[in-house]
Amino acid sequence: MAQTALAEVEQGHPKVGALIRARRRQQHMTLMDLGAVADVSVGYLSQVERDHATPSLGTLAQIARALGVSIDYFVAAPAPHNALTRAGERNRFSLDGSSIIYERLGADFPGNQLSSFIMLVPPGYRSETVSHEGEEILYVLEGAITQRLDGEEMVMSAGDSLHFRGNRPHSWANHTDQPAKLLWTGTLALFRSTARPSRQMVAKAKPGIDKPVRKKINSKEKRT
Repeated sequence: MAQTALAEVEQGHPKVGALIRARRRQQHMTLMDLGAVADVSVGYLSQVERDHATPSLGTLAQIARALGVSIDYFVAAPAPHNALTRAGERNRFSLDGSSIIYERLGADFPGNQLSSFIMLVPPGYRSETVSHEGEEILYVLEGAITQRLDGEEMVMSAGDSLHFRGNRPHSWANHTDQPAKLLWTGTLALFRSTARPSRQMVAKAKPGIDKPVRKKINSKEKRT
């Protein structure tokens, strides 16, 4: 099934929806199972699988972790063989359907904790609201973005930076008529070679309790 999905990938523009669906079915997970483990709404996951929505790299990393793979499973990521990258020579890539262009800055080596990208954000772009493990630092190189963090909205212009924990709900948008250029650095594993498998575990929240508890999935439950 994964091979069939891979056949749908266009060179340089991966069809992440088909790959997510194929991997989810391989893991015998429903959309509800995946949404609970990845902390992503079932409705949004359904849109992503049908290529009606394009997730940010952060959200895709959450989905990948829940499915027991690294983000490389879904995206043909640049793989620098040393720590040096030069201006004008870095490979650029984007998720299929997304208008954001990424330039990878970080190298991959055993024990590394940071991921880093330059992001070129077109006018009118708006991200989804996410929360996840780790930390993030945003630094605006050019243009301006509107960052929303824990319900508070702030406009960030060239030279401004923001450092926050990823578990605080956040989103951002470019409300201007000019492109914005951002430097993003974080501890969220985007292109790690390893990822913890989902173990077919689903998060089920109990009334009055914020933290989810884990529940094994009944193999007899209906799958989608």
